[in-house]
Amino acid sequence: MLWETMLLAQREIRRNVLRSSLTILGIVIGVAAVITLVTLGRGATLQVTEQISSLGSNLLQVRSGQHSHGSGGASANASAFRSEDAEAITSEIAGVRAVAPVSSRGTQAISGNLNWATSVTGTTNEYLVTRDWPLQAGRLFTDSEQRAGSAVCLLGATVKKELFGNQDPMGASIRLEKLSCQVIGVLESKGQSSFGSDQDDFILIPLRTLQRRITGNNDVAAIFISALDRATIDKTKEDIVRLLRERRHVPPGEPDDFNVRDMQEIMTTLTGTTRILTTLLGAVAAVSLLVGGIGIMNIMLVSVTERTREIGIRLAIGALGSEVLLQFLVEAVVLSTFGGVVGIILGLSAAALTAHALQMPFVMSPQIVVIAFLFSAAVGVIFGYFPARQAARLDPIEALRHE
Repeated sequence: MLWETMLLAQREIRRNVLRSSLTILGIVIGVAAVITLVTLGRGATLQVTEQISSLGSNLLQVRSGQHSHGSGGASANASAFRSEDAEAITSEIAGVRAVAPVSSRGTQAISGNLNWATSVTGTTNEYLVTRDWPLQAGRLFTDSEQRAGSAVCLLGATVKKELFGNQDPMGASIRLEKLSCQVIGVLESKGQSSFGSDQDDFILIPLRTLQRRITGNNDVAAIFISALDRATIDKTKEDIVRLLRERRHVPPGEPDDFNVRDMQEIMTTLTGTTRILTTLLGAVAAVSLLVGGIGIMNIMLVSVTERTREIGIRLAIGALGSEVLLQFLVEAVVLSTFGGVVGIILGLSAAALTAHALQMPFVMSPQIVVIAFLFSAAVGVIFGYFPARQAARLDPIEALRHE
């Protein structure tokens, strides 16, 4: 009987193709919108995770100054670090893989008749370890170059592209303001960070070179630390805070005049935010499924009115009320599930095209596809039941009198 009911439902749907198509439009739009937004949200979450992970594994950043709750900045009167602070962390703190003192400054890089506004970063070879940043070509700084503050540099991929194009920059000289330095290496490209900045747009030189020949002081703006193990990173962080409070003579009870940022905490916060936004957008899009369900109820009520005489004949020749109810209920479910299938196809296609256009990962979630399909079927059952029950309760005699 169910198969015959399915055939009858398909016949009635084909009889009014245009009306049926307009009826399921709300379901199609709702399912497509939910799948598109949720899929793009998952892709954005994955992209944020990958970009923050590219900053370095188990990375801690230590910067001078207190966090300002109002703006997120740091206090201006905090003293800068010294290279000795990084050396003390290396020698006295267990559980660290690499420690790199870092200072940066904006500069104009010049090569021949080309110039590029970028930043120059003074640090040690350990910086590339903390950031998990391999070389594309060339070599690292030698110990003697770091001690002497030699005029050598490593180029980020963006700087290399802007100053040399497709040419090999190895051994070439570039000028950073008044400093002329030799290119000894090129870094692999890491692309844009989750904060919107180009990670490859910088030049790396030995820290002492920056201090002696560009900034003219021994200040260290930040210390990058790579912990050995994620499980012990909280303990490592506590030990670093204790050591730096001692070295910076912070009295007991006074707040730290520096801050230690855990990249994992930032990643957790950002990914949590994107998940919440994805859920909210998916919930808003799901409202159109409700609108689609109301459309199905409306058209099924119209169908009951149009087919009152047909229902009366079926009841008069022996059809049960449950059979009439099942027929109209199946029609509603077929409409909604067909709309769900079309919406799934459109939603995945739109998500794939948008992800490609925005250069973000396409992360298809089988769970959301199944949930969207089941939800569309449930809409057909819920909103199709009332018209179907109304048809099943018609009085055969009154139905036969209907014109």
